[in-house]
Amino acid sequence: MASAVDPRFGAALREFRERRGLSLRCLGQLAHRSKSHLHELEVGLKAPTTDTARHLDLVLNAAGALARLVDAPVDHAAEAAELRLRVAASDVGKEVLDRIEQSVDDLASAYPTMAPADLLPLVRRHLAYVGRLLDGRVTLAQQRRLLVAGGWLAVLRATVHIDLQQRAAAAAHLRAAVDLANHAEHSELRGWCLETRAWDVLTQGDYRKALDLSRQAQRVAPEGSSAHIQATAQEARAWARMGDVLETRRALDRVERLTANLPVPERAEHHYRYDPAKAAAYTATTLAWAGDPGAEHVARAVLADLDPNGDGGARPRRSASARLDLGLALVAAGQPDEATALAAEAVASGRVVPSNWWRAAEVLARVEQAGVPEAVTLRELCDQYAPRRRPTADSAGR
Repeated sequence: MASAVDPRFGAALREFRERRGLSLRCLGQLAHRSKSHLHELEVGLKAPTTDTARHLDLVLNAAGALARLVDAPVDHAAEAAELRLRVAASDVGKEVLDRIEQSVDDLASAYPTMAPADLLPLVRRHLAYVGRLLDGRVTLAQQRRLLVAGGWLAVLRATVHIDLQQRAAAAAHLRAAVDLANHAEHSELRGWCLETRAWDVLTQGDYRKALDLSRQAQRVAPEGSSAHIQATAQEARAWARMGDVLETRRALDRVERLTANLPVPERAEHHYRYDPAKAAAYTATTLAWAGDPGAEHVARAVLADLDPNGDGGARPRRSASARLDLGLALVAAGQPDEATALAAEAVASGRVVPSNWWRAAEVLARVEQAGVPEAVTLRELCDQYAPRRRPTADSAGR
């Protein structure tokens, strides 16, 4: 029986393989495993069985290290609880604090382009470092900076866990992020925690709760802040999923007003700094869900902006999502052939993360219903690239 995916296993497997100077193909030949299976183990897309871990231990002379990781998976709740218990005291200088805050920004900026399984170990390492520093002695001002940095890292970690469909781990780290935000009295961070919960429950089909959490986030976050804007956009998504086109449009109008004079942030790819370009992408997704005829025009404009040369652009994950959004809009507009081609491009890019898989699944279901011959090829691609645990068609990515 497969265990839960532990990101430490993939990192350890890669380290032992590289120590032996083996490529994935060579290791596959020695271990009688396919190259693709070993790759999925290393990047965290599949969990190893105990037998597989023991066999790889023998092949790589790892002295049982891999099997021990399978037998003793990460206790996410315990890790989060440890961090939460460290919020009362902290001996660090300005240089260290500046470096930590820079790392938080770097990781949040890597989120749109880095694979979740690769980003997770980096976030964990920095979060553990902040936890250790919270054991030292610092001034109140320094302690607050650590609490805020830890809060951002905890909510980012929760987001990555949601992307990987690891909801128990996500819930634990969201609770830790809320505790840190409350201790630091950081209202925008509190708003992001609520917005992230809203996104998570939306992916699980609880649209009414998503609507309530989105509104709570708007009340908590500072007016006009990134969290406030994102929560407003999330409200529009909830209304769209409930089929209320009028309320969907009203929420999108509020997003448009909030972003009308918003400057592009210094690091537009930063997940927690609202980029005005996001408004158009969210509008495309939301209108497609609501079945609004305006979805196609907006979705085409978003894709053209993200990927003008058709090569994935600077933000390949967003480009893949934009193709799927346009595919949904085209199916609704009675153009299933182009929708199938766009969905196939998105899936074959390998950039559709687990929490975004609903988009491909929904396009596939609709083009199959339409009887498009090319739907057979799209299904084959979906079977090839789908994550080990598929979200339902109601799931929604960032």
